[in-house]
Amino acid sequence: MIELKNVNKSFGNVPILKHIDLHVNKGETVVIIGPSGSGKSTLLRCLNLLEQPTSGYLRIANDSLQFKEGDSLKQADIMKIRLHTGMVFQAHHLFPHMTAVQNVMEGLVTVRRQTKAEARTAALRLLKKVGLADKADSFPFQLSGGQQQRVGIARALALEPNVLLFDEPTSALDPEIVGEVLNVMDDLKQEGMTMVIVTHEMQFARLIADHVVFLDQGVVIEEGSPDQVFDAPTKERTKQFLQRLDWMRERIPTFPESEVLIQMDEKIGIVH
Repeated sequence: MIELKNVNKSFGNVPILKHIDLHVNKGETVVIIGPSGSGKSTLLRCLNLLEQPTSGYLRIANDSLQFKEGDSLKQADIMKIRLHTGMVFQAHHLFPHMTAVQNVMEGLVTVRRQTKAEARTAALRLLKKVGLADKADSFPFQLSGGQQQRVGIARALALEPNVLLFDEPTSALDPEIVGEVLNVMDDLKQEGMTMVIVTHEMQFARLIADHVVFLDQGVVIEEGSPDQVFDAPTKERTKQFLQRLDWMRERIPTFPESEVLIQMDEKIGIVH
């Protein structure tokens, strides 16, 4: 589904991503973790060409691009890749003058050229999917942060992408409403949606990921299954980073994610 080979990204003379190789299978959930400033969000933005790699190779589904330093991409090539991806940002980026249903409709009308009636029917179905059927005619200022983020997920799903990309989808939310967004993401995983997620929610990463990538200073330090990366890391830098998990586990009764994580544990048969 997704393949990156020897991808590099620099801003001026400053290297941000260095020789990145990544493979994501159809239906797989890959979670990218790492400290702030490690290049996680830049890597995600390279996948839908919000940032153009300086060099390397990218393939999503049946479309691929080779990047060379100094070359510029044609807009048609960019759109081929972007039509495969839906992006959910840290900030919600909803149009403030549009209702929830209008926000979801927008891409269907402008990109897919659907009639407003067709687009509204599809948008209402997606809002129901993310638990917001009763908020269709609400404006963003009338919605909580979690509800706005769920509208963002519905909007990303509207164009039926092959892959959903999540850039810290819960970091701007109040702790008490993180769970409602994580539950929607877990439902998407159960339905077989291919997802690449950048997150600082380590327990959620452990439970939802099929494959975990630890990035630091623009380099993939370690990757593997959640059990391998979280329980038996082989690199010292990974071990140092994951020490924070011990702190979180000790405090799970008061940790904001605890309720939703326990529910997810029960789904996959983990007993506390």
